[in-house]
Order: sequence, then structure tokens, then C-alpha cells
Amino acid sequence: MIKMMDKAIEDFFEERKANWLKKNVTAALSEVEVKEKNIECEELFSLKNWLPNAAKRAGQISISTHPCTFSHPSARKNKNGYATSIIAENKQANDGFLRSGNVDVSPDALGNAAALDVYKFLTLTLSDGQSLLGHIERDTELAINLLTLSGNDIPDYESLKQGFLAMKSGGTENISSAKIKQVYFPVSDITDADDMAYHQLSVLTASGILFDLRKRIDNMRFGDEIKQAREHRREKKAYDNHKEIAGLATIAYGGTKPQNISVLNSQNGGKAHLFMSIPPKIKESETLFPRVDFFKQTVRYSHCRTQFQKLHILYNQNANNMHVRQARDELYQDIVDYIVEKMWQVRAVAFEQYFENSNELPRAQKFWLCDEYKEARVLESWWLDELENSITSFIFYGYEKILARRAIKLGNAEYSHMASVVSQNAELLR
Repeated sequence: MIKMMDKAIEDFFEERKANWLKKNVTAALSEVEVKEKNIECEELFSLKNWLPNAAKRAGQISISTHPCTFSHPSARKNKNGYATSIIAENKQANDGFLRSGNVDVSPDALGNAAALDVYKFLTLTLSDGQSLLGHIERDTELAINLLTLSGNDIPDYESLKQGFLAMKSGGTENISSAKIKQVYFPVSDITDADDMAYHQLSVLTASGILFDLRKRIDNMRFGDEIKQAREHRREKKAYDNHKEIAGLATIAYGGTKPQNISVLNSQNGGKAHLFMSIPPKIKESETLFPRVDFFKQTVRYSHCRTQFQKLHILYNQNANNMHVRQARDELYQDIVDYIVEKMWQVRAVAFEQYFENSNELPRAQKFWLCDEYKEARVLESWWLDELENSITSFIFYGYEKILARRAIKLGNAEYSHMASVVSQNAELLR
């Protein structure tokens, strides 16, 4: 080539020529015919022939960061014309959002697959890191030198420029499609629903981000590091950098013709990855942190039914000897042990389930059950008296509740004795 061009452009044309010759030059051709094919190839891909032809075809493809065809393959064309090609040009910002502008991806394109070579040409990344299309938009020296051709009946620079820029032109009006998902978004503060104002939004797919995600996931799943880590795992050796993503799904766009959806979709075989998107599985717990009262919501009289029934048998005996009293105190202790067991279960879930603002537990019970008071419980005792009274009342009234009309009326003396048994467990309650 006579003109001095960027190496990326030269490589583009060399690749085009090589592919054309591979397709058109066969072993059956004579030496003369091969020579003629080489001349034909050079002529076909000369700037004066290829650039005007490419500029005419550029309008057959539209650059878009959010192609409408991901919603429906036929969404691009409707009775109102072609759906507007959306090009998001958001600026990068450290705002913590996964959005256009914050992910460095190439723009996508949709349209006639026969013009994909023009798209590839215009999106070439040149030695300065800019795309060729960007150079043409800014009328740089490189663009002017490339598109200024000499010869009869050859378009001038401005004509070629406008032809190529047609690939990025979105038209003079915004056109959506009935095949694109629509969302009515309220924009008015009017409380009357009849006068509410809305924006009608077309929900589109950011294909660049979609396929950049696939690229990153595939690198994690099939890269050299993960292969080595899996090998070490099989051999039971130590390994690092082992990351797996579970619950992936693969979605296909375009079926057997992914090129009908977009350029990036075609390059990726129409396949993209989806993360699992289902409601979180809530961890089931048999123990719930009480919100109002431990002795009403956590422990149950019915859980100690056997102990209360055995106490009733002892109370009905006329004997009052050491063995009867020992059996009675052991039953009291069984009930205290049940309460202590429940105490530890509640303490185990306190960190996850206790919320200060929505909890109405008595102060003594908060002090008793919450981890934040663990050290203070050892140093202070004010809460223990109230707690021992609550446990004693649980045993005293629990007997009456379970035995109902058959219950023997217990007096203050028996209540005091229950309290003495409970107080022997003070250290277990801290």
C-alpha cells in the first residue's frame, strides 16, 4: 500500500486478502490463473475500491451499546421504521454501580451480517488506543489521509466520512418497538392517579457488559490457574486461587442464527452466562429470639408436663421424708435444667436475631440473653434476682396450669423452697 497507515489497518487488509485468496485460489488453478487471482485480490482490497464500497454498506449496521434485538429478534424493524440504536456514553465514576461507563467494553452492533467487515474496520483499535471511527469523527490527520482518495468517480473525504458515520447515526427521532419490554415509570408528585405522569421506558440489554461477564467467568472456570488448582485438589496438594461459581445457567440468543441478534452475540456463539437469581434460602431455626418475654415465647409449660405430673404424685403422698423431698427437688432441678438449655439455645441465635429497636424484652432478660452483656453478667447481680423470681414463678404456676383442677393449692412456703432450689443454679444462669 502506498499510503502510510496504522499497523492495525494494514493487518486488517492483509487478513482480508489472505482469507479471500484461501477461498478463491485452489490447487486446480494454473499458475497464470493464480497470478490473475492475486491481481484481482489486490484490486478488490485497494483503498480506492474497498473504502467507497464499505462506506455504502456502513449504514446497514448500527452501533449500539444496548441492542433491542436481545429482547426480540424482530424488534429492530416495525411499522414505524427501525428502532433507534441506543449508544450509552456515560462517564466512569467510582459510584459503586455496575453500569455503562464503569465497565470498559466495546460497543455492540446489529444489522446486516454481510457488513460485519465494515464494523470490524471502524472499530479497529489503533496504535494510540483510539478506534478508527473515533479518528473519523474528530477529522484527525490519520482519518483525512486515509479517506482522501484520488481518481475519477471516487467519493471525496466528506462523502466517505458521512457514509461511515451512518453506522453510528441514530436518526432524528426516537423509535421503540412493541416487542421490547415496556415499563411505565411515575415522574409526577401528583397524588391523584388520574393525573399521574409517566415516562415509558424500553428495557434493553447492555450486551457489552453481558459478554464481558461471560469472558470473566470463562477465565475463572477454564483458565490456567483454575486448571492447576483442580489438579492439585485431585492430588490432595495445597493450592491457591481456587474459585468456583455454582448455580450458573447459560442462555442462548438467536438460536441457530446468533448473527441476527448482534455482532457480539455472533462472536460469542449466542451464549451468555446467568447467575442464579432466586430468593435467598432462609436458614431455618427451631429457636427464635424472644421479642417480649422469654418465659412466654421460648419455654413452654407443656415441655415439662412429665415433671409436673410426677410432682403431683409426690404432693399427694402423705409421707414427708428425705426420699420424697429429694425426689421433689430433683424434679424442680429438671425444670431449671430445661430452662438453662433453652437459655443457651437463645444465646446462640442472639447475634443474628436480636434487634434493639424492635425488641421489648425486660431489661433483666436482655442482660441475661444477649452476648453484649456477657462480661457484665459476671460482675453484676441485680438482674439475677429478677430472673430467679421469673424461673420460680414458671415452676409454681406451671404446675397449676398443667394439672388444672386436679392441682393442689401450693402456699408461700413451697414457693420459697422452689426459689431456694433455683438460687442454687445462679452460676449456671450467668
